[in-house]
Amino acid sequence: MKIRKLTEDHLPKVQALLETAFPRSKYEERLVTKLHKNKRPLHEWVCIHRNMYIAYIAFSRAFNEGNVCGLHLAPIAVNPEYQKQGVGTELIKFALRQPEIKDKTLFVLGDPEFYTRFGFERCEQPICPFAKNNKNFLSIRNPGTEAFTVGYEPEF
Repeated sequence: MKIRKLTEDHLPKVQALLETAFPRSKYEERLVTKLHKNKRPLHEWVCIHRNMYIAYIAFSRAFNEGNVCGLHLAPIAVNPEYQKQGVGTELIKFALRQPEIKDKTLFVLGDPEFYTRFGFERCEQPICPFAKNNKNFLSIRNPGTEAFTVGYEPEF
């Protein structure tokens, strides 16, 4: 299993992976396609096993009134054949150690039981526009002292 920074050459395989990982939703694949089409700054990695793209993770900018205040972890995808085998866990651990990620405030909207393993904690502030009462909205290295609604890239 190798983890590589995403290149444009990887994008078609990542799009196929997103379709496989989210068979009932086109949202994730369309989101990544639009983010790339509009040249949004992203931090992305792919996990390759035997020339097969088995996992993907992306971080996009988080905003406080137009100013970057951290990063959003979304999406993360693992091929269903490789789920429940630690692939997603290893990819997240890897990403969290990378220089462009390791000191930033990070936000994620997801299962608290899963993400608390990596140091994420329930987030009181900022407010997530996609989570009623901030349910399942978590963060790392978040000062949480200022009340605001966190912004996402327009493609979200």
